[in-house]
Amino acid sequence: YGELFDQFEGNLDPDTTQGTGDVKYHKGFHGTYAGLSGTPIDVTLASNPSHLEAVDPVVVGMVRARQDVQSGSHAARFPVLPILIHGDAAFAGQGVVAETLNMSRLRGYTVGGTIHLVINNQLGFTTAPDAARSSQYSTDVAKMVQAPIFHVNGDDPEACARVGRLALAYRQAFHKDVVIEMVCYRRFGHNETDDPSLTQPVMYERIKNRRSVRKLYVESLVRRGDITVEEAEGALNDFSNRLQSALVETRKAAPPKLSVLPPPPRPAPLLPPAKTAVDQATLDKVAAAVFRHPDGFTVHPKLVKVLDQRRQLWEQGQADWAMGEALAFGTMLLDGHDVRVAGQDTRRGTFSHRNAVIVDHLTGVEHRPLDHMAVDQGRFFIYDSLLSEYAALGFEYGYSMVHRNAFVAWEAQFGDFVNGAQIIVDQFLAAAEDKWDQTCGLTLLLPHGYEGQGPEHSSGRIERFLTLCAEANMQVADVTTAAQLFHLLRRQVVRDFPKPLVLFTPKAFLRAREAHSPLADLTEGTFCEVIDDDSATDPSAVRSVVLATGKVALEARNEKARRAVTDVAVVRVEQLYPFPEAPIAAILSRYDQAGSLCWLQEEPENMGAWSFVQSRLARSFGDDFLLTHVSRFESGSPASGSKEVSDLERADLLDRALTVAR
Repeated sequence: YGELFDQFEGNLDPDTTQGTGDVKYHKGFHGTYAGLSGTPIDVTLASNPSHLEAVDPVVVGMVRARQDVQSGSHAARFPVLPILIHGDAAFAGQGVVAETLNMSRLRGYTVGGTIHLVINNQLGFTTAPDAARSSQYSTDVAKMVQAPIFHVNGDDPEACARVGRLALAYRQAFHKDVVIEMVCYRRFGHNETDDPSLTQPVMYERIKNRRSVRKLYVESLVRRGDITVEEAEGALNDFSNRLQSALVETRKAAPPKLSVLPPPPRPAPLLPPAKTAVDQATLDKVAAAVFRHPDGFTVHPKLVKVLDQRRQLWEQGQADWAMGEALAFGTMLLDGHDVRVAGQDTRRGTFSHRNAVIVDHLTGVEHRPLDHMAVDQGRFFIYDSLLSEYAALGFEYGYSMVHRNAFVAWEAQFGDFVNGAQIIVDQFLAAAEDKWDQTCGLTLLLPHGYEGQGPEHSSGRIERFLTLCAEANMQVADVTTAAQLFHLLRRQVVRDFPKPLVLFTPKAFLRAREAHSPLADLTEGTFCEVIDDDSATDPSAVRSVVLATGKVALEARNEKARRAVTDVAVVRVEQLYPFPEAPIAAILSRYDQAGSLCWLQEEPENMGAWSFVQSRLARSFGDDFLLTHVSRFESGSPASGSKEVSDLERADLLDRALTVAR
């Protein structure tokens, strides 16, 4: 009670550096409950935002992670019970409810059944049921998974308890979702200041004249002879005294009220480097598994060619993008970490580059090469998800928050589609550490790049993530080589502090030689936030330095080589946040004759990273360089729908970038 009143009294932590966490209604809790059996039960209340039902897939992901950690297999016992508490209007109105229900029987997401408790108080803030849903019942959406739906009178506590026991018994017996709709009402408004009689006067006149649940139940117990009136009043007085005592103690112990704002946080520094290199013998062990198939297994003829090319590259001491990723996953597994990767078409990969699960061309039997490296390796979970972004990303967020020793990634089919999960990104991924002191190491893999595929297949919206970056809350990267990918992914589990990683991945360069890396770059070194131009052999000849990230950086390097340009250096910024100011400064110090510093991006001027990097470059380098930028013209759409126009724009970008100093 004291902790609750502490929140209601607004007692702030004097060490708070910025913000005040979150409002009291959103904060989670963890405790232990001992019922009549005396057996202690761990109970976790998940922190959640006001975005109704957004926490649903997060909770289910947390449960799946606990089951994987505790039982070794989610199918063993389903030892953790998820309970989701919904409002009637939200259960009927929020699409993420249906997405979460759709997960319930999928092998990548099942938790052995969730109990859904819908509190039907006849009102969604001020909206009546006839304006909130087209169905007869608020719970009708649960019929999509044939879940049993129990309707129970909230004025009858014993009926509610009986239905609760029945719902639990059903879940334990059949491992499926079950729904309870408790038909009731709210006596007061939506919050402390709301007056519901303004919009529902007739209903609230009835509620005002209706005896409370406590009074009705006490009268029933007294009539049955279970308790006396005096015992009931004594219990109420005891409870009221506990509350009053806790309130008085809370007010006495309250810290001084804040009189001035705390100092603003400093710009986020680069996080310390991690030891991510792996010896050649370990890489060989992973590669042997990647190229090995069971006896009698028939690989698809098209895939045979892909794997043969990858094997030949390996024998030449090189790794392409897919191999760099496989080596990262494989070495993590050999280190004892579980690896979970899920998303739309993720097992094969949208662009057929990954093929983490190989299907026998004749029988349909599946083979996962990374499952067969060592007896004591970690578990490799890789799933094609339901066609969802919102619930699917929420699930992986919850999973990564609990299974902290695992590498967990969610992949979009195209990075553009992550905007379907914007609520999870905004309310959880970016802000949960600040609001709830809740951290996770989730990785987002977002295919990004302008290849003339149109507005919905080009941009993962780098700018949206960068606007959410502060206080080192996450990492944003757009890397260019297999080695960089290898080190960056491994960094997610090697570090002892979790941070979300938003990684923009290529499409056209998945197989391009420019993204290949020598194996020596995997057995040595670590992730580099910035990569200098190794073709600029005479730094004194350089008059302009171009900073770029991802695909367009490789294209600029190619075009520079094609034109034999010697007075421009193309420097690759592999990590955008935390912004690598010091590494950039160290590289720029080489080019003491350069007068121009240009930011190059594929995206329109009002999108991409330019608005984010502009102030940082001006603050650090504005006195020493003429700052310019090259981009597509500002636009309301991320990209042209015409490949011909897109190619012309690309040629124009590269031409302007390489002639900016002339």
